[in-house]
Amino acid sequence: MSDKSEQQRLSVFKTYKLYVGGKFPRSESGRVYEVTDSKGNWLANVPLSSRKDARDAVVAARKAFGGWSGATAYNRGQILYRIAEMLEGRREQYVREVSDAEGLSKSKAAAQVDAAIDRWVWYAGWTDKIAQVVGGGNPVAGPYFNISSPEPTGVVAVLAPQESSFLGLVSVVAPVIATGNTAIVVASEKSPLPALSLGEVLATSDLPGGVVNVLSGRTAEIATPLAAHQDVNAIDLAGADDVLAKELEIAAADNLKRVLRPQPVDDADWSATPGTDRMTAFLETKTVWHPTGSLGASGSSY
Repeated sequence: MSDKSEQQRLSVFKTYKLYVGGKFPRSESGRVYEVTDSKGNWLANVPLSSRKDARDAVVAARKAFGGWSGATAYNRGQILYRIAEMLEGRREQYVREVSDAEGLSKSKAAAQVDAAIDRWVWYAGWTDKIAQVVGGGNPVAGPYFNISSPEPTGVVAVLAPQESSFLGLVSVVAPVIATGNTAIVVASEKSPLPALSLGEVLATSDLPGGVVNVLSGRTAEIATPLAAHQDVNAIDLAGADDVLAKELEIAAADNLKRVLRPQPVDDADWSATPGTDRMTAFLETKTVWHPTGSLGASGSSY
């Protein structure tokens, strides 16, 4: 019998799960599918989310919306910065996962991860400034104060980019929650591991459960019920191809969802400093009219 010191230990393979409502359930369907690296080597089995999983994620996102949208912008910024802190501590893990997912060298994968961490910090800085940029006083004819202010749209379904597994993912999720929305994220079908691992960071970063919910599986299978769901207020089609995007737009029209259409974006574009478009895409403008002078103290809004 060989000495114990010469025996090889078995590796502990990671079990990837969904992230819904601040918890890590397996898919209700019990199904999984194989994820491979760029060379076709097996990486992991990940959950194939079902329609029921999508509905559960919507319930969790709606439940979290009141508290998250009601939090101060400063507090939301602190939490987004905390996410960046947590990612910095797990940087090597994400470099490895992005390298495997996208077939990048370690140095290129590290650049993608660093850019994603910086992206969280960038949006954290915007949480208490976006209202000043897109809101403010309006000149009107008459004895009124007229003030416009942005408010979050609500529950947003986000289809993560298929190719940019981490930087693209962060670039579409961070602006949604920075402005007070909650999100159901459909991870890249081809490379879902960085998105599923992000759930572990979010769970330990002070982000309330349900603000971000992460589903993996077949994009079309998950996105279709989300687009038609009456309690989803908006959808970002970043990860949909032209055919799927058209189908989802039709499904979303049933309850007048706000739809952000997909646009061709390559890695260079994801790496560029973003503008405010992805934040303002999921904001509604509330305008308050308040009489001045002898008209009284009562006001109205629409």
